[in-house]
Amino acid sequence: MSAAPPGPPLRAGERIEVTVERAVYRGQGLARHHGQVVFVPRGLPGDRLRVRVASVTPGYVKAEIEEVLAPASGRTEARCPHFAECGGCAYQHLDPRAQAALKESVLLDALRRAGTAWDHAIPVRPSPPEGWRTRATLHVEQARAGVRLGFHREGSHQVVDIERCLQLSAPMMAAARGLRDALAARPGIGRAVRDIELAESFDGRQLVASLETQLDPKQAAGAASLADDVPGLTGLGVVAGEGKRRRFLLLRGDAHVGATVHGIHLRAHVQSFFQANRFLVEALVQEVLDRTPAGGSVLDLYAGVGLFALPLGRRAEEVRGLELSPTAVEDARANAEAAGLSQVRVHHGNVREMAAWAPRADERIVLDPPRTGAGAEIVRLVAARRPASIIYVSCDPPTLGRDLKFFAAEGYLPDSIAAFDLFPDTFHLEAVVHLARR
Repeated sequence: MSAAPPGPPLRAGERIEVTVERAVYRGQGLARHHGQVVFVPRGLPGDRLRVRVASVTPGYVKAEIEEVLAPASGRTEARCPHFAECGGCAYQHLDPRAQAALKESVLLDALRRAGTAWDHAIPVRPSPPEGWRTRATLHVEQARAGVRLGFHREGSHQVVDIERCLQLSAPMMAAARGLRDALAARPGIGRAVRDIELAESFDGRQLVASLETQLDPKQAAGAASLADDVPGLTGLGVVAGEGKRRRFLLLRGDAHVGATVHGIHLRAHVQSFFQANRFLVEALVQEVLDRTPAGGSVLDLYAGVGLFALPLGRRAEEVRGLELSPTAVEDARANAEAAGLSQVRVHHGNVREMAAWAPRADERIVLDPPRTGAGAEIVRLVAARRPASIIYVSCDPPTLGRDLKFFAAEGYLPDSIAAFDLFPDTFHLEAVVHLARR
């Protein structure tokens, strides 16, 4: 029997009824209307929806939910009053068990689409859904009624003013509101602030804010008084200047927060990358430890402040790290010295510089790239060293799938994959993959 002929092309503003077939990355549901692919943000597999076509693109259309005609299994009421408009969460309307299953399906689909042969389940380790975030970037927008501070509205760059974000602890949220009000009271400074980065220590005793500004460094000192109106801040700084002269300036207190992971105290500058989920970092590091054979030499690429390098240093003969961020390198070196781990050395540089380092027969490699993934060049450089073991830590299923395909071409295949819901209620997912030479 032949397939039904496609219907007429959909037009922006048109209203249609669809059933979501499956979830795809970035928090969208995939449906079809007379053969045309329809992406529906926050549509859940099994949802029967009335939607309005928002945009038409060759090959697919995007639509917005107007009414849930029949809910999918697991659909529930969102806990946050901002959920309907705020783009900070994608799955808060899905119960935790169904959310874990959905994220596993998205990960498996990303691997399948990239051509990675993996036919085993990948259970997602859950996280408590509230107060998990220790790092947050909030956007600032000037409005007639004052200053908006929060996340972008779904599908736009308009800022949704947030009174209470469930991802943040109460002290972080109080500091965010304090900064919003302080910026509103100082419009000369407020107009120059674009984003605010908040970093909190795991124990809640340290809370640092960094303002991304359009200020000249000479003007930046005037922002120091903001700290007077913000409860709980232990440090305040700004990023000011232009081009190569752009830099972070500490205005008050200390720019660092701390975390203890596997018995090792790690300091991290507010500008340094650090895993944001306070509840799952221990488990994430343990997975890397479990999959990295003891002894030998470890090469830690994208080493950050030493989250993996230092625990690995307790069981390896030597750990060498590469990290591009100067502040993270300073943190990593200070952390290694404080822990008495002289066998851990973190170097400042691009990960491509590993090509100048002679490979070692007992080498193990850990790489934790940004969301854009490692890419073909880095994969080739890693594989050319013929390491005994490779651990790939990923926060983006599509780029993970792409890079695993590159590794397969170099003779390395995954033999274990673990998933961690480091970003509950969002579409992000962390995975740890062990690759072995076939």
